[in-house]
Amino acid sequence: MCGIAGFCSFDVDYSCSQGKYVNILENMSNTLYHRGPDEHGHYLSKHFGLAHARLSIIDLTNGKQPMYRSVGGYTYAICYNGELYNTAELREDLTRKGWRFKTSSDTEVILIGHIEYGTSFVERLNGIFAYAFVNEKDQEISLYRDRSGIKPLFYTVFNNTLLFGSELKAIFAFPEYQPRVDKNGLNEIFGIGPAKTSGCGIFKDVYEILPAHYLMYTESSMKLHCYWKLISKPHTDSYEETVEKTRFLVTDSISRQMVSDVPICTFLSGGIDSSLVSAVCTNELNKQGKQLQTYSFDFVNNDKYFKSNPFQPASDKPYVDMMVKFLDSNHTYLECDNYTMADCLFESVDARDLPAMADIDSSMLHFCRQVKQYNKVTLTGECADEIFGGYPWFHKEECFNATTFPWSMDIDARKSFLSDSFINELNMEAYIQATYEASIAETPRLAEDSKTEARRREISYLNLRWFMQTLLDRMDRTSMYSGLEARVPFADHRIIEYVWNVPWSIKYKGNMVKHLLRESARGLLPDEILFRKKSPYPKSHDPAYEHLLQQRFIDIIENPSSPILTFIDKKKVYQFFNSPSDYAKPWYGQLMAGPQMIAYMIQINYWLEKYHIEIL
Repeated sequence: MCGIAGFCSFDVDYSCSQGKYVNILENMSNTLYHRGPDEHGHYLSKHFGLAHARLSIIDLTNGKQPMYRSVGGYTYAICYNGELYNTAELREDLTRKGWRFKTSSDTEVILIGHIEYGTSFVERLNGIFAYAFVNEKDQEISLYRDRSGIKPLFYTVFNNTLLFGSELKAIFAFPEYQPRVDKNGLNEIFGIGPAKTSGCGIFKDVYEILPAHYLMYTESSMKLHCYWKLISKPHTDSYEETVEKTRFLVTDSISRQMVSDVPICTFLSGGIDSSLVSAVCTNELNKQGKQLQTYSFDFVNNDKYFKSNPFQPASDKPYVDMMVKFLDSNHTYLECDNYTMADCLFESVDARDLPAMADIDSSMLHFCRQVKQYNKVTLTGECADEIFGGYPWFHKEECFNATTFPWSMDIDARKSFLSDSFINELNMEAYIQATYEASIAETPRLAEDSKTEARRREISYLNLRWFMQTLLDRMDRTSMYSGLEARVPFADHRIIEYVWNVPWSIKYKGNMVKHLLRESARGLLPDEILFRKKSPYPKSHDPAYEHLLQQRFIDIIENPSSPILTFIDKKKVYQFFNSPSDYAKPWYGQLMAGPQMIAYMIQINYWLEKYHIEIL
């Protein structure tokens, strides 16, 4: 994993001022140091500049980037962030075509593959990636992103120059660029956030390459192309065949994603998703006489303050203990205290360049930092719920029939702190409704679907396009901020493609959440884990954390120079603090309630200050 950045202009000859533009590339790359602390490199030609910050995972010695090759008198170059899980097959094919490789890296495979096959080569890739490919022969640069949107890639056109980077901060490092946010961006922050519309960069005229798309930029045009999409079709496999195929796809994906020249580890919550990933990894490592390293996360005093609720029916630790014994893993229990979690709110904004999922992000950032002390690569159980229907909105009637995003139905909660004039200016409800309806309209349809099944597809598509993207953003930024590569085997496009068309009667057989996944994992896990009720990522239940956040936010709103005062009503804030009942109801997802609203507002204020944002 790495960080990439660069620029392209056909109005400028960079070779005439090499020192100047190399310095710009280095500045852009330096903003991504956390993503690639091992090596930095650049490529500069007449119209193209590429920068790379490397985290060495594969071919530690020879995999330096940007990588380039001359063919027929023309140069082709690539800067790449990601991992391929079918490198061996692709290299074998290209070898048969007569190509010879100088490294064992997947970067070189992609470089040569595009020279051989052109843009269509991306369709052959199985992995997580975002990369830029320069074709000096045809004078074009193309930006690619993986099918599931696991690796980020932002871009904008500024003064007739294409700017791009793994993170927004790389674009902001370009000379004279000023981050600006208009009304749409504010609606994204206050109405949609911490999610964001797919392809939206929040900042004015900044975009993110859509999952499964690539951007082609030439002197005469800029066009976004889709190279993969979900297709709805009748499911013809029997129940038994479906379970068997799902088991193969899941275990194959996990096994493939263990490829690494450095030791791997897993996150282990004691739920079925992370436990299954850990079990498959253990089985593979045992064949090599190796022991798996696992990590679990919790919060100081949670054993004292935890209360069972419909979203979190039980604490994780007893199930973690059970899995550690079952796997015989080398396990580390990590905890986060209130002050660390509150302090990391600011770094999680630094990591994402945007307000994030409050303490859900900040705690994960802290945990990733601890893991990085011992490991560079981890596998997680992320995305299984979105793909296999694990969330309550897949089956809970109120959510299922909602005419808005089912994980964010309480819009009023978002207005708790905002001034009436700002609320009226935003027209938040209309913006949210428009984005929701646009996503619903994109849902791949199947004529044979019943009304209920058609709605089920809509819910599934919303989860893949929205909720999953938010969690993937969270995982990428919090892990890569510490130079930790987090892989998500469940987000393999083969799994998504197959499960998409499996009917709900199989996914939810016997009214069991994620029945299909559980059945496919039978024999790989203890029954206590296999049939454990879903429990999301943990959060602190310590009331002292709420009080800490309140005091920090009071300090902010009593400071007349705080930029968030433009948008909030201080009286509403104090009223909110004096209304404990407001704390219980989530306003985003399953966990983000009152304390997380305060934390999110703290993040917004810091974001406005840190990035010197011009509000349009």
